[in-house]
Amino acid sequence: MEIKMQMLSMRLKELRKEKGMKQIEMAELLGCKSNHYQRIEYGQVNIPSLTLLFLADYFDVSADYLLGRTDIRETPGKS
Repeated sequence: MEIKMQMLSMRLKELRKEKGMKQIEMAELLGCKSNHYQRIEYGQVNIPSLTLLFLADYFDVSADYLLGRTDIRETPGKS
């Protein structure tokens, strides 16, 4: 479980930076406090599945990519 949390936190940070966003902006997007989002990005918080799906849609990647189950970023059916 810890390995998956590390992969999720690493990929969230990478995707956030690609969009040029700050942690506080991500917190606002998710409707949480900045320290809570920071804990998500540090792998200290297990996020709900609906939040995972929201983030996957927001970054246009698959949930499996966020979780480290695949290195393919695209969602199935997209090319």
